[in-house]
Amino acid sequence: MSPRQTAFRSAPLLILVIVLAAMILRGPILAVAPVARDIGAELSVGAGIVGLLTTIPILCFAVCAPLAIGIIRRAGADAALSLTLAGVIVGSILRSIDGIAVALLGAAVMGAFVTIGNVVLPIIIAREFDARRAHTMTGVYTAAMNAGTMAVTLGTAPLASVAGWRWSLVVWSVLGLAALATWIPLRGIRRALAPHPGPRPAGEDGRTSVLRQGPTWMLAAAFCGQAFAFYATTAWLPTLLSDQGYDSTAAGAIASIFQIAGIAGSLLLPVVTLRASIRVGVLCVGIGWLAVPLGFLFAPSLWLAWCAIGGAAQGAGITLVYIMINAFRDDEHTTAGRSGIVQGVGYAVAAAGPLLLGAVHEATDAWVWPLIIVLIAVLVFLGPGLVVASALRRRAA
Repeated sequence: MSPRQTAFRSAPLLILVIVLAAMILRGPILAVAPVARDIGAELSVGAGIVGLLTTIPILCFAVCAPLAIGIIRRAGADAALSLTLAGVIVGSILRSIDGIAVALLGAAVMGAFVTIGNVVLPIIIAREFDARRAHTMTGVYTAAMNAGTMAVTLGTAPLASVAGWRWSLVVWSVLGLAALATWIPLRGIRRALAPHPGPRPAGEDGRTSVLRQGPTWMLAAAFCGQAFAFYATTAWLPTLLSDQGYDSTAAGAIASIFQIAGIAGSLLLPVVTLRASIRVGVLCVGIGWLAVPLGFLFAPSLWLAWCAIGGAAQGAGITLVYIMINAFRDDEHTTAGRSGIVQGVGYAVAAAGPLLLGAVHEATDAWVWPLIIVLIAVLVFLGPGLVVASALRRRAA
């Protein structure tokens, strides 16, 4: 029986695994923010050091991408997912058991294993579902990442007030335990834990092949624009709103709309790509993203519209990138190479987003140039994204 046939026999369990795994790819990393002051006070470190607990995993997304490609190719997608879940659990525990040095080590461990998950989960979706269902499941996957982020953002501080910040961070590893407890029986112990490399493409190495393909680099450029705009906007949107006269509580609540709308965007994007085309999806995401810089530049009082439209666009944007990676319908070996390259380059550029916007805002004491930088990032997504969409249309024809 083929893996896809097995998956459809157990579709609810497979979807549950995908949702739980997606929730731990972002949520536990971002759980530090609500309890940052508690961590700093207990460990006697400044805000900059505490910030590394979030920054290090994002940097790992870029640095560890080649390692993720190698592990997926040698272990196979099933064992790689098991390794991801176990590694995130271990990293989460390390981050909470001792001082700042061990906490930073735990953050790095989490980042390294989440990098594997970033690459392997879209591969599993493409393998287990046909092309149309894969679009929808990719939307479910990215919506679950946003939902995990929201759950952690809302739940960590109340948990910390009851059990302390250490338990409030480690408790989210329960999602990983639940995913692992479902995944291993679903796939079987041998397939879930023992290496089962996918078939290698005939001729040259798959990574070398995708390195030589123009659409790979166009897709990497598009992801650079999407990820840069997302992390830069997420980091500075509350401050931008505060500078417009909102208190910190109101600014945080308004900024959360940007994240909540991302869930809707993740789920709506597959409807657009299936009923229209990937090209139309790129245009919708790009136009929606433009609402953030242009809206806050020319009509900041309409913040609700810009946060909602831009938030939907950011959720749809990451979904679209994963859909385009899988739309090439390559073998597992080649898809791992392409996905690793696209995400490695994209996250390397994205990590500079919050730093650059902060530096430009501090230098100019205004938000005009930071918003123009976000505008440029959106255009970087839009142009290469349309090129990739055209290439996929020609390939399908």
